[in-house]
This record gives sequence, structure tokens and C-alpha cells, in this order.
Amino acid sequence: MSSSTDPATAKTEGVCPVDHTAAGKSNWSRFLSSNPHPHPSGALSQDRETSSIPKAQDGKWVYPSEAQFFAAMARKNHNPDASDMKTIVPIHNAVNERAWGEILKWESGRGGDACGGVKLVNFKGKPSEKSPKARWNMLLGYAGPFDRHDWVVDRCGTRMRYIIDFYTGHTGNSPNGDISFYLDVRPALDSWEGIKMRLGNIWGPRST
Repeated sequence: MSSSTDPATAKTEGVCPVDHTAAGKSNWSRFLSSNPHPHPSGALSQDRETSSIPKAQDGKWVYPSEAQFFAAMARKNHNPDASDMKTIVPIHNAVNERAWGEILKWESGRGGDACGGVKLVNFKGKPSEKSPKARWNMLLGYAGPFDRHDWVVDRCGTRMRYIIDFYTGHTGNSPNGDISFYLDVRPALDSWEGIKMRLGNIWGPRST
């Protein structure tokens, strides 16, 4: 669903669960046209979509509008094309919804329902910082992720950090070579709870 949000109140109502201020080049720029038109030829939408991701206080996180996404990329000198925003913004939102869905699979049956469900506390984009697992896979010859995020969720007072590695590929049976996304989402190994969850996933499949 979409909702229009007054820019003056946007920061207090919630922002996108992706850190667009992260240091380094935003890897979402890879999905822009190769021949950009830096100045919008028409008005970009100001409507913002409310995510399904609950905030730690109240309400839900809100994704950026087409105009906000364009402005953020322009500030970083990515030379965005206004016409790309109608494609890249829905992709951006859908990928983050999928990331949250994977976190909910990990959290299923772990007690979060007792306090209304797990909530996203904060997030950090780390596009230039490869996770240990990603580095290991790259040493084995696999392609590296195009982006990385760390999301911290609250489970009834227990904070859990999740690492999300984002990968792209091409759908083999698509005549147009459509881009597909693969997300490697797992608890960080910086707590005993995270270690137990990862070990439990090895010994038995988690809920789906």
C-alpha cells in the first residue's frame, strides 16, 4: 500500500530500512541506465510506501518515494535517470520485504509473539565491508554480494543482529535475461543466541 507523507514529518514517522547514508558507493546504482538523464523530465512521485516491517517504538518503517530516491542518488553523484525510479524503487522495496521475511523465518517459534512480534530496531548498510562468509565464498571462486546490511531486531527485549548479503543473477529461463536476487540472511555470530540459532539450522531445518 502507498501513502503520502509530509516531508516535514517523514523523519519522525519512519524511514526506509536501508542505510542510504552509508559510506562508500551505493551498489543500487548498478541498476541505473547506462545513459542517464540527470534532470527529471517530469514530476517524480512523492508517495511513500509503508513497509510491513514494524519499528521498535510504534508504527512501521516507510520506504522513500521516487523523488527521495532520485535525490539521494543524485547527491552521491550516481547520475540517476528519473525514468529508472519507477523500476528501481519497487525492486528496492521488494528486496527489503524479502529480507524481513527471511528474518521472520529465523525468528519463528522463538518467543517473539509473546510481545507482539519481533521489530526492527536499527540497520546499517556496509557495501564495502564483506562478511566473513562472503569473503570465504569469494575465495572459493563464487561471485561476491553486491551489498551488505546489518539489521538489529528486538525479540521481547533480546537484541539480535542479522547479516544480509545481497546477490544478483540472471533468470536462466527468461528470454530477456531478467535480474534475480538471492539474499543470504542469517544471525550474526556475536552472541550465544546467534550461535545456537546457526547451529540449530545445521542440525535441523528452520521453520518456513
